Amino acid sequence: MYEINGRQSVNSSKASRPRLALTLGDPAGIGPEVVLRALADSAISQNCDITVVGSRDVLLEVYQGLNGKDLADPDDLQVMDVPLDQGAANIIIGRGNAASGAASFAYLECAIACTLSGKFDGIVTGPIAKSAWKLAGYNYPGQTELLAEKSGVDRFGMLFVARSPYTGWILRTLLATTHIPLCQVADTLTPQLLTRKLDLLVECLEQDFGLKHGRIAIAGLNPHSGEQGQLGTEEQDWLIPWLQQEQQKRPHFQLDGPIPPDTMWVKPGQAWYGKSSIPNPADAYLALYHDQGLIPVKLMAFDRAVNTSIGLPFVRTSPDHGTAFDIAGQGIADATSMKAAIELAVELVNQRLLISG
Repeated sequence: MYEINGRQSVNSSKASRPRLALTLGDPAGIGPEVVLRALADSAISQNCDITVVGSRDVLLEVYQGLNGKDLADPDDLQVMDVPLDQGAANIIIGRGNAASGAASFAYLECAIACTLSGKFDGIVTGPIAKSAWKLAGYNYPGQTELLAEKSGVDRFGMLFVARSPYTGWILRTLLATTHIPLCQVADTLTPQLLTRKLDLLVECLEQDFGLKHGRIAIAGLNPHSGEQGQLGTEEQDWLIPWLQQEQQKRPHFQLDGPIPPDTMWVKPGQAWYGKSSIPNPADAYLALYHDQGLIPVKLMAFDRAVNTSIGLPFVRTSPDHGTAFDIAGQGIADATSMKAAIELAVELVNQRLLISG
């Protein structure tokens, strides 16, 4: 169904090297550029076998349009060419539409199918536009939900990982709720939901990062964590009792919280920038809703944070930025986060192979 062009076939990869599918994301955005820019760095692919999943015509158009400057030559890459129902001619660089949405959906479907069949050990996804998916008739909140559905799992989460370029400290932030309106957060949060997310986080720390002991900081919901019920009652009603029960169940992990959301990020910020000596920063942070976790993550690590889907039967990472249609085709896209996503995928696959092997 899918034709692979390149210097070697997927099945010829050495078993000891992680085999990664790298999707282009929305071909009208900066995905193809950051893929080619990342793969121009020979250090990125020296420890893994990468197959680009997308459209060769799109890659060639981007490569030629930018005169190949600081970009990998598509002819030197292993490319799984995914046929497009609407054709590449309907894709306009810088403008997401139904054709680009259908293309990015097809790329991801192909990568998932091949990974589940054993051709790849993990997937690194380029950024997609949810609006373009909807124009193409696909109503998913994001790539994470499609990955979970196709993998047949209902326990999954979005973990954001970044390594500080200043201190080497690793920031890990899990979101309890993701793409829902803020007015729905309080009703969506339940002890059962938080237990599922905490289970996933602990399993991930053990399986993917080799941490058998550690500290997890858990945010409060309300300002000042409710200030003993004066600014909201969720903490007193159920969050604090839930946390006490979870701590008894998990003696090998220290659970701190509920920490006031405005102060929870002070220590991570200091550990990230190395402004002072920070004793015992947490190994992971559990934020209760999207912006509570991602505003600090993007403030500290916008160009190098990686979105990691946990709970899947394979590794999946993605750069923590969008399609940036406004700068697509201009040759100014930054590939730092894409490089970080590939490097983290290699580390996570190797860790899983070590445990299973």
